[in-house]
Amino acid sequence: MAAMSIVPTFPASQTPCTFPVFSSFPSSHVALNRTASASFWCCSLSPQSQAAVVNGRPDGTISERNEIRLGLPSKGRMAEDTLDLLKDCQLSVKQVNPRQYVAQIPQLSNLEVWFQRPKDIVRKLLSGDLDLGIVGLDTVSEYGQESDDLIVVHDALDYGDCRLSIAIPKYGIFENINSLRELAQMPQWTESKPLRVATGFTYLGPKFMKENGLKYVSFSTADGALEAAPAMGIADAILDLVSSGTTLRENNLKEIEGGVLLESQAVLVASRRSLIQRKGVLDTTHEILERLEAHLRAVGQLTVTANMRGNSAEEVAERILSQTSLSGLQGPTVSPVFCKRDGRVVADYYAIVICVPVKEMYKSVQQLRAIGGSGVLVSPLTYIFDEETPRWRVLLSKLGL
Repeated sequence: MAAMSIVPTFPASQTPCTFPVFSSFPSSHVALNRTASASFWCCSLSPQSQAAVVNGRPDGTISERNEIRLGLPSKGRMAEDTLDLLKDCQLSVKQVNPRQYVAQIPQLSNLEVWFQRPKDIVRKLLSGDLDLGIVGLDTVSEYGQESDDLIVVHDALDYGDCRLSIAIPKYGIFENINSLRELAQMPQWTESKPLRVATGFTYLGPKFMKENGLKYVSFSTADGALEAAPAMGIADAILDLVSSGTTLRENNLKEIEGGVLLESQAVLVASRRSLIQRKGVLDTTHEILERLEAHLRAVGQLTVTANMRGNSAEEVAERILSQTSLSGLQGPTVSPVFCKRDGRVVADYYAIVICVPVKEMYKSVQQLRAIGGSGVLVSPLTYIFDEETPRWRVLLSKLGL
């Protein structure tokens, strides 16, 4: 099988040269592209220098410091949504100066927040300069390169949703190509004329192509929007993050069956070494995780309270459970409502409390009325704490604890 070439950006001080197609990345020779043009730049990277960048401290120890560090995205929509989520979890980030890159979360003692570019968060987790981080799963996968030291603590923070996907033109030789399999079988791709893919994902891209049998592929980076690369004639396809797909359609590009490399959203990631070796990191991670889980579980849920007449709590509960929308998380809470009549304390009514999805709210109210419910109150839920957070048990298992 012929191998694939990778062409990321590189300073203009290098000398242009002709580069060979090669089979793995990182490699001892990496072809690098200064711009998205026909000129390519070559350099040589030693395995030692790559290991230093990717794997952090070679002896496996963590840096000497007392504070715990959490890396957060420094700008863009991901940064805004991350701060909003933490605020909803009562973990508001406090900055003395909005231009400073170090902040605090008062509720978490001995913790510093470092605002960084997403890819730098992953790199600093690997180097030991950060202990925890919130970034997109795509960034963890691309820059973490399957490192054993990175552990995804929470894999679904419910924002930053996108997919890493291959897109090709709707026209020309690709007009009738609708799957990755068909793309791989096109006779146009040869060792001397490979499929040209513009991307910023120079680790995930070659790995995916190799795993899916695309023999002749070259990768390059392009300045600016990748969507313009096929129309400009500098790439045959692109590999990029897609949210709605609107930008692709506006540039006459299409996704293809089997061409999605990764479904991504924001995740909480941690350094394994920090969790095990640095004092306080595991406890802080536990608290952050519990707050996140409790809030995210409550999102989209409502508390519904109503009074119902009945002879016993069991009889009322049976009526409630006969309705499909009224079962709640684990079942209804039914408790007597006491009043004084003729000098005696009696319980003619029972208060019921259930949790229902927002989209089922009106249906649930109708069903409650149908079985005798009155005085129905609906209120939003802020947190739902489990007896123990399931993801915490998973984390401890990954750490062997």
